Amino acid sequence: MSSVPFHYVDLRAFCYATEDEQRVREALQHFLPEDVELERAETEGHLGDRIVVLSARVERADEIRHVLDRLRAGADVDRVREELDQRVDDNCSLFVHLDKQAAFRGVAELGDGIALRAKVEAYPANKDAAVENAREALS
Repeated sequence: MSSVPFHYVDLRAFCYATEDEQRVREALQHFLPEDVELERAETEGHLGDRIVVLSARVERADEIRHVLDRLRAGADVDRVREELDQRVDDNCSLFVHLDKQAAFRGVAELGDGIALRAKVEAYPANKDAAVENAREALS
C-alpha cells in the first residue's frame, strides 16, 4: 500500500488511580512508532479520584502504517471489516476499541481500554466512501 487512506489516527487510554501509569503507557506505545510521544493530561473523576489521560496522534503515512500493521497483526480485523458500517460515522471517522491488558502484553485484541479513532480520507466525504476506503486499508 503506497498511500494510506487516513488523515490521522488518534489513540487514547485512561489510567485510573488503581492502575500503574507506566504499564498503561507501555500498552498504548505498543501501537505507536518509537519516535511518537504521548501527551499526558491529569483530571479528576466524579468521586475525586485521579485519572490520567494518555493520548497520541499520528499523521505521517509511515506512522499510520505502523499503527495499522499492529492492528492487523492481532486484532480481529475480519470482525472490524464486517462491522465497518457501525464503526465508521457520518464524519468519516473509524472507531476501534482495543484491550489495554492485551496491548500491555504486546498483542492487539478488540476490547476495552484503548480508543482508536482514525479520520478516513474519502472523496466525496461521505460514509459509504469512507467505509470502502477503510475496508481496503484493513485488507
